[in-house]
Parts: sequence; structure tokens; C-alpha cells
Amino acid sequence: MEGPPPPSRRGRPPDWLIYGGIVVALAIIALARKEHADAPPAPPPIGDAATMDAPSTVLAAGASFRSRLIKPAAEPGTRPVSGTAFSISDQGVWLTARHVVQDCGKAVVMVSRTRGVTAKVFADKAADVAVLTTDGGAPPLPMALGLRLTPGQRVYLPGFPQDRAGEAAARFIGSDSLKPAARGSRPQPVMVWAEAGRTDGLKGSLAGLSGAPVLDSAGRVVGVTLAEAPRRGRIYSATPESIRAALALAGQTPSGFARGQPITVDNYGRAADTLRRDLRVAQVVCLG
Repeated sequence: MEGPPPPSRRGRPPDWLIYGGIVVALAIIALARKEHADAPPAPPPIGDAATMDAPSTVLAAGASFRSRLIKPAAEPGTRPVSGTAFSISDQGVWLTARHVVQDCGKAVVMVSRTRGVTAKVFADKAADVAVLTTDGGAPPLPMALGLRLTPGQRVYLPGFPQDRAGEAAARFIGSDSLKPAARGSRPQPVMVWAEAGRTDGLKGSLAGLSGAPVLDSAGRVVGVTLAEAPRRGRIYSATPESIRAALALAGQTPSGFARGQPITVDNYGRAADTLRRDLRVAQVVCLG
């Protein structure tokens, strides 16, 4: 007696197609998770309070300041404005956002948790970019202001959001104009980025990241962080033209011998920690 006929395979896709579809789906899920990649929390500052407050504070390798380090103190009942700055020359030239140091009685670049060095401010009224100079400096970051950016290109922003060490990742969207908060000011051209990651556990605003370098995958500066639109997940940075104009106004030029370090979605937290530890990226505080 013959057994029942085998089940019909008509209409069923071949096994290789089914398994191939599963592989593709898993790859898409993996890429989607990479699209928004958070960095691990920043480690605590090196050294205890006693060490950092001591006159013999050990500076980062390559950093040298000839002026006396001070311990910034705000007026009673007030909190100093703070942001981020980054070195572009070991002779003591830094870039930051103008609004961080605007109308600042004393600008201080912090070289430890409690000590800093005073800085002279050269602010470009036409753009939200400022140049700081100090008596001595730290290893510079390389500049790539002529780099052509492509939509979706990923960048990294190390600094001090919410007055503590942290960083963000973003993807390039395009160019736009940003209306300044000051009444009567003209809109300024900016580059627009979509946030694609941040320090794990960092919630809310990225305030304090203003002035941070916008770094490409080779660790080169392509912009200066200016502002954010939290609800839209957007970050705005100064254009290369604005940065060049600010440097020309201050009579300064970036170092031509700076070297960057590769940065990826997997290591940008550690890379940011290294930049802060080397004082290539530092916190800037505005007193008075």
C-alpha cells in the first residue's frame, strides 16, 4: 500500500531565501542599534582633592603654563558660567563659543578640578566664536576646516556638559542659519547635526558642551559647538568661515603640527577621556 503523498511545497519560498532573509533582518537590527550609540560614563578625575589643590599640581603631559594657577571663586550666591574650550596651539591658543565668555570679568581655563589659568578673550561680534589666549598651553588638536562633509557623516563632541565630563556623538545634516538669543543680532550660518549618542546616564540638556570641538573620525576639528535644540535632537556648530574669521580677528593661527587620534562609535568615550586628561579639551569658567 502506498503511503500518503508528500506535502506540497508549491508557494513556499526555498529554504535559502528564508535563512537569507533572517540574516539580513539581524544585520539591519544591529545597524539600527549602532545608529544611536552611547558612550560609557566618564571616569572620576585623576588624583584626590588634596593632590589637585596642592601647589605642586601635576599637569598633563605636554601642558605647560607659566602663569600662576588660581582657584576660581564665584561671588556668594552665584554660580559661574561654564563651557568647554580646546587647544589649537601649545603656545596657549584656545577656541570656545563666544556666549560662554561674553562680558566675562575673568575667563579661566581649568587645568584640574579646582585650579585654572586666566585667559584673555578675543570675541568676534559677528559670530558665536571666541579665541582665548593663556600664558602657556596644552597639546593642540588638528584642524580640518576645509574638509567636505557628507550627509550622515558621524562626528564626536567631547567636553563638559552639565558641568561635568561627558561627550556626544552626532551625524551631519546640513547647513542652516541660527537666530541668536540676543535681541537685534543677525542670524548666523551654522552646521546642523543630529544627536546619535551621548555619555551613558547623561539626561536632559547638553548645556556646558558649548565651545566643544566637533571632531571627525580622524580626531580633527571641523567645527565649534554652539547650541542645541533638545526636542528636535539637533546640535549646532560654527562654520569653518566663522572660525577662520575669529582667528584672523585675534591674529592667531592654529598649530600646523598637531596630530589627531582615530575616533569610532565604539571608542569615542575613551577618546574623549584622553583628550580631557591631556588638557587638549578643557573646561572654561567665566567669573564676574
